[in-house]
Amino acid sequence: MPTTSHTRPTPNPEKISAVAEITEHFTNSSAAVITEYRGLTVKQVTDLRRSLGSGTTYAVVKNTLTKRAAAEAGVTIDDSLLVGPTAIAFVTGDPVEAAKGLRDFAKTNPLLVIKGGVLDGKTLSPAEISKIADLESREVLLAKLAGAIKALPSRAAALFQAPLSQMARLAKALEEKKPAEAAAPAAEVSDVEAVEAPVDAATTEAPVAAETVAAPAETADAPPAADATDAADDVEAAPADAAAAPETPAEPAE
Repeated sequence: MPTTSHTRPTPNPEKISAVAEITEHFTNSSAAVITEYRGLTVKQVTDLRRSLGSGTTYAVVKNTLTKRAAAEAGVTIDDSLLVGPTAIAFVTGDPVEAAKGLRDFAKTNPLLVIKGGVLDGKTLSPAEISKIADLESREVLLAKLAGAIKALPSRAAALFQAPLSQMARLAKALEEKKPAEAAAPAAEVSDVEAVEAPVDAATTEAPVAAETVAAPAETADAPPAADATDAADDVEAAPADAAAAPETPAEPAE
């Protein structure tokens, strides 16, 4: 019986080259935006490529080869994005500029449909790409940063060149502020002493009132002093009478 030989199809060199090229684009790009270009003319696609600039490569690709290339590059892309005529904007420059260019072109050419993308390995939806397009570009941010840095020496120079009179007024204001702050605690101490003064006065006057009340008691005891004087006189009179008694001679005893 004749033997049937099963031979594998020879890989198409063109497909191999195409997959390698797409894989390299995925590997070297920081972002990739997947679009559908159905209905656009060759001239419109050329105009789009020019508007995106040198930092973005807009390439028309085949879906099956793109899936294989994305897998080899380690990039995850939803299969639903790779349907219909597909062109991918591979971004090696500023992703904001690329998003702005695609959004602005889609406004004037509605046939261009932004389907999604990938930024630093993260999947992006069309809404997220639109938000990125609303951001300020890298060049604008750098210009603002340069302007801010340039303004710093000017502000410092203006500060050092301020008139000495301003510095003198500032020093005087600080000196006047210190006595005012010191006077506030002194006023509080005076108020405390004023409150305590009536309490001390009341304490000092209390003994005087006690002495005034005790005075009538001594006046009431004055009359008994007179009685004591009379009693002393009677005592002194008694010995006098006793001394006079012996002057009468006693009668001789019988």
